Amino acid sequence: MSGEKKDKCGVFGIWGPSDSAVQAYFALFAQQHRGQESAGIVVSDGETLQSHVGMGLVSEVFTSRILNELEGHAAIGHNRYSTTGSSRLGNCQPLLQEFAGGQVAIGHNGNLVNASVLRRMFEDRGHIFHTTTDTEVIFHLLAAPNHTSKPDPLAASLQHLQGAYSLVVMHNDRIEAARDPWGFRPLVLGETQDGHPCVASESVALDAIGARTVREVKPGEIVTLSDKGVSSRHFIDPQPPAHCVFEHVYFANPSSKIFGDTVQIVREKLGEQMAKEAPVDADFVMPMPDSGRSAAMGYAREAKLPLREGIVPNRYVGRTFIQPTQAQRNQAVQLKLNVVGEIVDGQRIIVVDDSIVRGTTTRGKIAQLRRAGAKEIHFRISCPPIRHGCYFGVDFPDESQLIANNRTVEQICEFLGVDSLHFLSLEGMLSCVSLPPESYCTACYSGKYRLDVSNPIRKLDLERHQQKLFT
Repeated sequence: MSGEKKDKCGVFGIWGPSDSAVQAYFALFAQQHRGQESAGIVVSDGETLQSHVGMGLVSEVFTSRILNELEGHAAIGHNRYSTTGSSRLGNCQPLLQEFAGGQVAIGHNGNLVNASVLRRMFEDRGHIFHTTTDTEVIFHLLAAPNHTSKPDPLAASLQHLQGAYSLVVMHNDRIEAARDPWGFRPLVLGETQDGHPCVASESVALDAIGARTVREVKPGEIVTLSDKGVSSRHFIDPQPPAHCVFEHVYFANPSSKIFGDTVQIVREKLGEQMAKEAPVDADFVMPMPDSGRSAAMGYAREAKLPLREGIVPNRYVGRTFIQPTQAQRNQAVQLKLNVVGEIVDGQRIIVVDDSIVRGTTTRGKIAQLRRAGAKEIHFRISCPPIRHGCYFGVDFPDESQLIANNRTVEQICEFLGVDSLHFLSLEGMLSCVSLPPESYCTACYSGKYRLDVSNPIRKLDLERHQQKLFT
C-alpha cells in the first residue's frame, strides 16, 4: 500500500499435536503480513502454560532451540502490530496471567472502543495493570468475582466488550476462540490432516500447516478446542454484520478466503472496476509493489494494456504501513522500492495502488518516477478516499493524519504531483464482494460507524493514562 497503514494483528490456535509450538510457528509465519512488531507463542502441556514472546519478526523471535523448549500438545500464537499501546516488549502477545481460576493466555486481533472506560473502572477499584494494551481488560473481566461465579465466565466477560475482537483464549485444558458479534475481523476454524482442530485469523495460516478450512467462526460465537474435540456456543446474539472491507483491499493475504471471498479474486475485480470508472490513454499499467499488484492485474486486463513492473521491491524490507512511526516508514520506503528508469522514461504510466492513508511516502515515490523521466503519471486507487478514522483495529484513528480528510481529489492530486487521480467509488468497491453492501464496515470511507465512537480509544491513550497513574 501506498502509504502507511497498520493492521491489527494475527492470531492462531491449535489443540492436539505434540509439536504444537512448531505448528504455531509456521502459522504465524504465514500471517506475518498482519503484524511485524512482535510475535509470541504460549503452549499448554495440560497442566501449565509456558510462554515465549519477543520483538521482531517471527523468524527473529523463535529459534529451533526455543521451539523445542516449548513443549505441549496445544498452542496459541500472535503476530502484533500495535493499534492500542506502544511497541514494546511488555505489550507483546499472547499475554499470560494467573488469577484464582488458574493461568490464562490471550491473543487479540482488533480494538476495544470501551477499553479505557473498563480500565478506569478497574483501577478505581484498586486493580493493577501491567501493560498498555486494551486486551488486558479482558483478564480483569474474567477474574471479576461476579463473572467467576457464573457457569460461563468467558461469555459473561465478553458481553461487556464493545468493538472488534477475534480472540484466542488458552487455559491449561482448552482453547477458546471468540469473535465479536459484528464480525469485524476474520477468524476461521480448521482441521489438520491428523484431525487436530485449529483456528486462525486467515485461511492462509491453515494452508501453511496442511490444514483444511472447516468454516468461519460466527459473529458472537465461542468455539472450544480441547481433548473432547470441538464444541460451540454463542455468548450473544449476532448483530448486523460489519466485516472490515479493508481486509479485502489491503490487509489479508491474496490467497486467503475472507468473509466468503478469495482475496486475490476480489482485488482483481477492484482493478477491473476501476478501469471501467476511470479509463485513460497510457502506454502501460504499473503496480505499486506489492499491495497494488492484484488490482493492477485487473485494471490492465480490463483496459487491454500491458502490465509492467517499473518499481522493483526489496523483498527483505517489511510492509511500510506496518512500521510503527512515520520516520521508520519513510526510511523503509527508500530501502524497499527502486524505480527502473529504462522502463518509465518517456512513458505515460497508470500507477495502481490499493489505498492512500497519509500520502507522504506516496508523494516521494511519485517524485522518483518523475526524476526517472515518466512523461505522464495517472494514479488509480482501488478503494474510496479514507477520510475517517478507524477504531476497530486499523491504526489510522487520527483523522488529521489522513490525506483525504478535508481535501478534495483535485487537492490530493496536486499534493502527490500526478497528472490525474481516481479513487474507486464506494459503490464500485462493494460491487466486487459477494455479500450485500450492508454486511461490510465502510466507516473509514463513509464515516458511518456501527458503534458509538464519540469517546474512542486511540493508540496511546491507555499508555498516557498509566503514566499519569504512576507519576
